[in-house]
Amino acid sequence: MSTAIPTARRQILRLATAGSVDDGKSTLIGRLLHDTGSLPTDHLAGVTSDDGVIDLAALSDGLRAEREQGITIDVAYRFFASDTRSYVLADTPGHERYTRNTFTGTSNAHVAVLLVDARRGVLRQTRRHARIATLVGVPHVIAAVNKIDLVGFSQQRFDELQAELNELAVQLGIDEIAAIPVAATLGDNVVHRSPKTPWYSGPTLLEYLESVELQAPSPEPRELRLPVQWVSRPGADGKRTYTGRVAAGTVAPGDPVTVLPSGSRSTVTSVDTLDPQRPVAVAGLSVSVQLGDEIDVGRGDVIVSGAADAHLPVTARELSATLCWLSETPLHAGDRVALKQGAHTVRATVQSLERRLDPESLLEVVGPTELGLNDIGTVTLRTSSIVVADAYADNRDTGAFILIDEASNDTVAAGTILESREVIPGKATRNDIKWHPSSLNRSERWAKTGQRGATVWLTGLPASGKSTVAVALERALVNRARVAYLVDGDNIRHGISDDLGFSPGDRAENIRRVGHLARLFADAGVIAIASMVSPLHSDREIARELHRAADLDFIEVHVSTPVGECERRDPKGLYARARRGEVKGLTGIDAPYEKPQSPDLRFDTTGADIDDLAGRVLALLVERGVVDE
Repeated sequence: MSTAIPTARRQILRLATAGSVDDGKSTLIGRLLHDTGSLPTDHLAGVTSDDGVIDLAALSDGLRAEREQGITIDVAYRFFASDTRSYVLADTPGHERYTRNTFTGTSNAHVAVLLVDARRGVLRQTRRHARIATLVGVPHVIAAVNKIDLVGFSQQRFDELQAELNELAVQLGIDEIAAIPVAATLGDNVVHRSPKTPWYSGPTLLEYLESVELQAPSPEPRELRLPVQWVSRPGADGKRTYTGRVAAGTVAPGDPVTVLPSGSRSTVTSVDTLDPQRPVAVAGLSVSVQLGDEIDVGRGDVIVSGAADAHLPVTARELSATLCWLSETPLHAGDRVALKQGAHTVRATVQSLERRLDPESLLEVVGPTELGLNDIGTVTLRTSSIVVADAYADNRDTGAFILIDEASNDTVAAGTILESREVIPGKATRNDIKWHPSSLNRSERWAKTGQRGATVWLTGLPASGKSTVAVALERALVNRARVAYLVDGDNIRHGISDDLGFSPGDRAENIRRVGHLARLFADAGVIAIASMVSPLHSDREIARELHRAADLDFIEVHVSTPVGECERRDPKGLYARARRGEVKGLTGIDAPYEKPQSPDLRFDTTGADIDDLAGRVLALLVERGVVDE
């Protein structure tokens, strides 16, 4: 191996290999390592038999289980170099059971090399791996048509496979999948050109990799993305230092910046790149920065440009994303997981499963009931707090995430963001309609009617006693000559929401509609009593924010009856049906319920006097000044 160019000055190219079992991927990697002189002498000796035969596959398969079974199981990283480039190779599994590892192994590659056995042609796994490569945004996809020696170095067979690959490229929506005929065991067209394929005039595999143009990220300050991974006070002056890897743009002393999601603004006073000769940090560098103001910046926050023309990410609460599901337990709509994006972790709920990829046809199945192990699908996620997000197509760092099972702490999915959306409760999201105010202002209306409006929102598991308390509260208020009205979730579905089903998305929409209706009641001076399961904090927060934005009282009551008691009552028979598998997505059984952390009032109806509980809510309304003593 030549050392004409120091390693530090070589470009780094990342590639990933993928293929079906027995396509010869491990042998190809071994050949690359061997023929580029990238193997330590002792390593080579360890895989050479007494008669001098080198087991090239053993150079790649590092795990004992891999060597015993003859398959690649985990993603392994190999390193080799030429005179001009250093290569980081992600060796991903070929067995369908380990497809999930292909998703993660190709996530930051510049080139994906698909292994195709010249005898077997383009297989199901070839199509799946090609689709994965395009989903994670690999810029270059090529095919190494291996074992060409086993078909007699046939040009006709190679041309047939090239036609199959061209058809696959059309299905994937990419320009081409270039093909190279190779015999990894013999070394033909891997590093050195083969005289046995005179009909092939294209590059060898290494020549192709050498020719790939690497594009540096745009060095524009307005594109800055610096996720904060660590906050420290390393100096004697006690100034805070914020450390992270620049994901996009540039940062230099004097740059105005904004910290998301808080929106706090400051100016960069120093940048440490561990290189005194580099005053500006660019994408890919790990840096430490200090700011001119003592503002609240924490791990997981993102520092972006504060310039007037800054290109800012979305502060999102809802994500459309592509997932590769990694768990044996299937994913269903309504499931709750932890979403980890860089150093930031939030809770997320699967609002809906939109599509699932058919690996055979590469067509998408609309509205799947679940995503199973190794499935790739499109989902909508609702997060419990803001995620500073870009589309994966724009930024492969801030547009990627993993999902984690909160109970086991296992990583259950790898995801890429297709679209991120803000959810801003209480604010108009349309510019084609206008709010028409009444000729009466609220204070005049309330003074004339002697009635002050508010909303009491009772949340809890099905059969927890919400509606029973709500009915008693309504009667108690009317007995005091107050106008009150029960807005029961089931009643709303008889009219306003009769077009909605019980999918997580439809349930969220029902809650949104009730929130708006309750706000209108409260504005009119009515005490609206909403009895809703409303299992997700994010949905309840929308209702609360609608009232907060309108300066209306909103009282959240958590009816905290345990699930065992609720199931014992079961007036609608829902729990029994859910246990028999007849009802899916029942809150408390196979759908999540997020308990309010700080409700205005909390009580359990087990063995309680309902009128007494209604009296406690009434007392709170008196305390808030909604009802006179």
